[in-house]
Amino acid sequence: MIKKLKYLSGGEWKISETDEWYAITNSSTGEVMAEAPRCTAEEVDEAVAAAKAAFPEWRDTPITKRVQVMFRLKELLEAELHDLSVLLATEMGKSYTEARGDVLKAIEVVELACATPVTMMGDTLMNVSTGFDTATYREPLGVFVGIAPWNFPAMIPMGWMMPLCVTTGNTMVMKAASYVPQTAMRMAELLEEAGLPPGVFNLVTCSRHEAENLLKHPDVRGVSFVGSKAVGAHVYATAAAHGKRVQALTEAKNHALVLRDAPIKATAQRVINSAFGCAGERCMALPVIVVEEAIADDLVATITELASTRKIGPAYDESTEMGPLVNAEHLAFVNNWVDTSVEEGAELVLDGRGLVVEGHEEGFFMGPTVFDHVTPEMSCGNEEVFGPVLYVKRVESFDEGVDLINASEFANGASIFTRSGYHAREFARRIDAGMVGVNVGIPVPISVFPFSGHKHSFYGDLHVMGRDGVAFFTETKAVTSYWFDEEAMRGDKVGTWEGTISRT
Repeated sequence: MIKKLKYLSGGEWKISETDEWYAITNSSTGEVMAEAPRCTAEEVDEAVAAAKAAFPEWRDTPITKRVQVMFRLKELLEAELHDLSVLLATEMGKSYTEARGDVLKAIEVVELACATPVTMMGDTLMNVSTGFDTATYREPLGVFVGIAPWNFPAMIPMGWMMPLCVTTGNTMVMKAASYVPQTAMRMAELLEEAGLPPGVFNLVTCSRHEAENLLKHPDVRGVSFVGSKAVGAHVYATAAAHGKRVQALTEAKNHALVLRDAPIKATAQRVINSAFGCAGERCMALPVIVVEEAIADDLVATITELASTRKIGPAYDESTEMGPLVNAEHLAFVNNWVDTSVEEGAELVLDGRGLVVEGHEEGFFMGPTVFDHVTPEMSCGNEEVFGPVLYVKRVESFDEGVDLINASEFANGASIFTRSGYHAREFARRIDAGMVGVNVGIPVPISVFPFSGHKHSFYGDLHVMGRDGVAFFTETKAVTSYWFDEEAMRGDKVGTWEGTISRT
């Protein structure tokens, strides 16, 4: 009998009354592992009500006590690192090593949340006017909603979204990805074990219809979203129109510029790790390289040779270098993009379609795929494929490469491979991307810095993680004080607040 998953509301794991369930597959075998509920609108509202009810007491809990939950959670997550990695690899399909990294990135933000008493501190200034002092405080807002994607089941919902939200004093309703909810559910159980009070964190799985109600719910103060551009733009417009703050991280088509002085093999190895890691199912993948014509033939040949040796197998096998795609639907989506790329005239150098892994014939596998001679008018080189497909665009110069990259509507990340300090600096200065790498294929910063996409890769003002993350989950209050001395107590002196400082 297939396991029916529950939802978390008010500290209790409950059986949904829904008639609709989402199949969760073992990506390596195609077998259905469990089913997640499409929670009813009433059940989602119930989770919001639980979060609202828990907010006043949690807000008033001293911050030094709130962060103790994160200290304990860190220990619990580290103790279960292997089991969580296996669970994540099984339900999502990324290799065991990549799944382990997914969990470790969540732990990294939990560690950052332990420092909330420092990062949440305000500012003070004494004697801003004679006898007057001003201090600013950062305070929580209330109930936040997290809407998580399927490609990072640990890092995004339980790293980017949850830790800073709850340590700053807010409560949360998490809409976990219906394809892969078990990792977040297990981490939520560990969060309870760490001592988080009931209702502070709630977890549901539901459809876009129920999620739409969350964007408009009067008791929700903010929304953190990761997903496609079309949905992200809708989330931003809808939630903002209903008075909520929003951070919406969306699609990417990251490019790397490879100059003629770059070392061929070392660059090829980094490109392969970036393009085919997590089977390309990440917004910081490197699906496009822009190569100077002088070395393009050699680089493409080296990438093709090295990519062909990548070990593909079941995700939970620790020797696997590349696992399957998440499910049959997404495998068909990526295969369709390969077909489209051929139709558009891109040169297929390495074809990963139709890959079968012995003993796992029903798994959702696809091998590394490489296209050369991709031109600007081809949609395949401009739109997100989200799979193990690399596109090669050729240019004659550094300036042409920069212009080509900056023409993209997406700007999550961009990298350059070169030995030239001058060109590296010029690239970092001139490129329009939120995260820039110099000889780094995946330029994601550690969690003390924000994950900062530009253009249509992000909608909002404050990014996840870092100081932006703390600011997103809090609002500033300025308090100005004046204390009576003896003259003022007798009424012989009246303090004068000079809101605009006199310059005379």
